[in-house]
Amino acid sequence: MTAIPATTVANLRDLGGTPLPAGHAVRSGLLFRSGQLDRLDPTADSVVAALGIRTIVDFRTEAERLARPDRIPAGGRLLLADVLADRVASGLLPAVAKLKQVLADPVLTERELGGGRAQQMFADTYRGFVASDSARTAYRAFLTEVADPDAGPLLFHCTAGKDRTGWAATIVLTLLGAPPEAVEAEYLSVNPAVRQAFAPLIEGFIAQGGDPETALAVIGVVPEYLAAALNEVDARYGTMEKYVVEGLGVPVQAIERIHERLAG
Repeated sequence: MTAIPATTVANLRDLGGTPLPAGHAVRSGLLFRSGQLDRLDPTADSVVAALGIRTIVDFRTEAERLARPDRIPAGGRLLLADVLADRVASGLLPAVAKLKQVLADPVLTERELGGGRAQQMFADTYRGFVASDSARTAYRAFLTEVADPDAGPLLFHCTAGKDRTGWAATIVLTLLGAPPEAVEAEYLSVNPAVRQAFAPLIEGFIAQGGDPETALAVIGVVPEYLAAALNEVDARYGTMEKYVVEGLGVPVQAIERIHERLAG
């Protein structure tokens, strides 16, 4: 769980170092998470260049990708894995995919998300990470890449790098046997970076009369959001491994390769 001080990528972290049973830890330098990559520039950012990223998994919607396309390192490959495609098709796009629009109008935001409704909406979105067809397809594709020994150092991201990306990190770390408190700590560790990245947006929202609590509920992550997805896994499958095998359709052999690659 190491923050990486990149200058062209927000909220960049290495999952390496996350504690595992028997004194082990996730291997460093293999699996990274971040926010969007529209400003990524290895030529101007030696920290990013040193990571040697070879595979990028983008969890964003088509609209997000078109608005801010990824910049891919030379020789890298890009996998599109739209977690929220089902929501887009149904016209129910959640706030996780339109943070700037949500906080642009405090009156509208308060009417739609105030009074605890933001927390309820995020919990419902997280349950959808487990239950929806597009999310299952996206996370299956992601885990298949993580299991591939030829994928090289892999970076996965969404827009802010907190929700869709946070669930992806939770799946991997839980499969590797990381204790729940370590998984939750890694999930929550993005809050300072996300709030810094969106600070101007939050300040403008509050200056226009928006409720700071609503803004933080939209911009940050809290244990209750993660618990909603974990409870959905328990209710539908009983264990994370059954969710991955039965729900996502990832072979047991792929899970074993993930262990071999990442468990130090």
